[in-house]
Amino acid sequence: MADYNFSCTSCGVYNCTTREAEFPKACPTTNSDEVFLEEALDAYKKDELVSRIARASAEVEGQFYGKLTRVEEIIEFAKKLGAKKIGIATCAGLIQESKVFAKILKARGLEFYSVICKVGGVDKTEIGIPDEDKVRKGGHESLCNPLMQAKILNAEQTDLNVVVGLCVGHDSLFMKYSDAPVTTLVTKDRVMGHNPVAALYTTGSYYAKLLRTE
Repeated sequence: MADYNFSCTSCGVYNCTTREAEFPKACPTTNSDEVFLEEALDAYKKDELVSRIARASAEVEGQFYGKLTRVEEIIEFAKKLGAKKIGIATCAGLIQESKVFAKILKARGLEFYSVICKVGGVDKTEIGIPDEDKVRKGGHESLCNPLMQAKILNAEQTDLNVVVGLCVGHDSLFMKYSDAPVTTLVTKDRVMGHNPVAALYTTGSYYAKLLRTE
């Protein structure tokens, strides 16, 4: 790349979106290896799963932009994808919300299978996490088990898996081990009521501390 310090968050032109201006000198569109775009377009056209996901996502965006909630968009996406069985990988702290989501899926004619993050019931110390790093010290505290969540949903042969509030990092592991495509319904933020972007909205006031240099 021409300028390693310039990336898309440095830009104010966004010609990639409008194509009504000029690309910045160090724009990733014009300065990345041409093979990246070629390979991406090739996959969209020739990889069956990639093509179906890209088309279904674009159709949901185009047909329902600003009209549907995230819950509804996921249902429309699943139907356009041809998914019949939806996996729910849920945080224990959001099990009630997942129960509601499951009811909605059923009402919309979709099958589901849900797996809670504490599945297996194994204490955190079993994988080397010391007691002092537990939330509640001095007793049993089950580890979050995204690998087992993924393996169970793989065995259930789900067509699409939906993350409901898995912890930072645990969501990464679940996505890595899931056979089915994964989308997210809820992103966990215990402080912001599971609305992490609220911290970004308030960096000019209540969360100005986030911009302080360390």
